[in-house]
Amino acid sequence: MPEQNGSLNTPVLEVRDLGIDFGGLTAVNNLNLEVKNEEIYGLIGPNGAGKTTVFNMLTKVYQPTRGTIRLCGQDMAKLNPVQASKAGIARTFQNIRLFSNLSVLDNVKVGMNNSLNYGIGASLFHTPRYTQEEKRSDEEALSILDIFGLKEEAETIAGNLPYGAQRRLEIARAMGTHPKLLLLDEPAAGMNPQETEDLMKMIRTVRDHFHISILLIEHDMRLVMGICEKITVLNYGMMLAQGTPAQIQSNPEVIKAYIGE
Repeated sequence: MPEQNGSLNTPVLEVRDLGIDFGGLTAVNNLNLEVKNEEIYGLIGPNGAGKTTVFNMLTKVYQPTRGTIRLCGQDMAKLNPVQASKAGIARTFQNIRLFSNLSVLDNVKVGMNNSLNYGIGASLFHTPRYTQEEKRSDEEALSILDIFGLKEEAETIAGNLPYGAQRRLEIARAMGTHPKLLLLDEPAAGMNPQETEDLMKMIRTVRDHFHISILLIEHDMRLVMGICEKITVLNYGMMLAQGTPAQIQSNPEVIKAYIGE
């Protein structure tokens, strides 16, 4: 795992006055939030509220127009997406993005690429360093797959997995990057009630086993209210409400804008 920067009291993610404009349109404005160590945090709101745009700013796919993003105290301002990943942010997507023609094992190993300690020459000539690193990465990938209930499917082609298993594999691959913060973009999309229930347990397991923080976007309110310790609600790119699940559920503006629609 990457070393945590700062003290234990430093938020894993600290967002201050974050905003982005596309031409004359303000997509997100004045967003403030903190995700603490090992916290499961929800980011919710109606379609078009700006949730995925926030994820794209956190992963530096989009460069914010204003505001700051800090990961364990580190300013992310000058980082590109690859550097953001190496710094400790991993994400999944609403639409599954696996390497469908690769094995389950190789999908996780792709996620571990940042931690492999050999160069092109070593891979071409299969040096002892290459052999040692590949053995280590195989063992680590299998260990991760075991946590996600996918170890027995290690040699299965990823595209042949059932839908729910593909969702789990995408999270497993993200964990291969050794993140400090995991971003889940609608992880329950397309799942039936039993798969969603299993996913809730899996998210808690990931948090507890890897000791990481999780920020998730989700429309399934049962999942959000069931596992999130704090929630921010966006509407038209602005923060509408922030608080515990109980506070959010009882907020009349939230009910009007989102939960009650």
